[in-house]
Amino acid sequence: MDRRKFLTYAGCSCCGILLNSCSTAPITERRQLKIIPEAKLNAQAAQIYEKVKQREKLSKDVKKLNEIKEIGKKIENSITEYFNREQLEDPTVNFDWEYILIDNKKIRNAWCMPGGKIAVYTGILDVTKNTDGLAAVMGHEIAHAVAKHSIERASRGTLLNISTKIVDIASGGKLSQVNRTTGMNTVGMLSQLGLMNPFNRKQESEADYLGMIFSSLSGYDIRETVKIWERMKELNKGKAPPEFMSTHPSAENRIRNINKWTNEIILDYPPIKF
Repeated sequence: MDRRKFLTYAGCSCCGILLNSCSTAPITERRQLKIIPEAKLNAQAAQIYEKVKQREKLSKDVKKLNEIKEIGKKIENSITEYFNREQLEDPTVNFDWEYILIDNKKIRNAWCMPGGKIAVYTGILDVTKNTDGLAAVMGHEIAHAVAKHSIERASRGTLLNISTKIVDIASGGKLSQVNRTTGMNTVGMLSQLGLMNPFNRKQESEADYLGMIFSSLSGYDIRETVKIWERMKELNKGKAPPEFMSTHPSAENRIRNINKWTNEIILDYPPIKF
């Protein structure tokens, strides 16, 4: 097949993928591209989660783990109830929720894999300080899974790889030549800084917003959220990279947005009464 025919077919295929794979994020209604099946990613996440449980040292603090599970259960129920009341499809309907507490004081982090597989590191507890703070962090991480951010990132990565190959063929190998000349994946680096990082920052901001909504619906005080980021900013002083090089918004931008959203969310998304 000659180059012109290949590009015609490839272009039509890409258009077909785009037209058939567009959806919207819950609540924010941001347009999304999802070409990776959710069931496939959930299954992969479950396998990785099992390996994490085997490899990491799990905390023996039963009281704290039970608190994490209680917060998680409240958020789970509130999300499902909210979407049912709004007569919308529950984005967590295929989730198999699970919670672990990893004993590692050096890592100030928590995460939620596709399908509701959640891990909290003991290091983040020095930042959250209290139940409302822990709920804020968990709400943010759960929001990533609810909004299908991993599926979206995987889909964009796949599409970017396909598009790069098409452009490389169309340009007679100019992109490959740039990489060979510089001795590094220059095209990939520019794509990361110019496309993927800004997109990931958008997802992080969306998770901040949705996480605050889910925490508020679950009865937690979301005014604690900004205090967490003020503490994180202080702990990371001088260590954070410039925002354009990061997948996360700067602490300053996060604090500004959270302050802007707090009163609106408290009013518009009060605790759900069962």
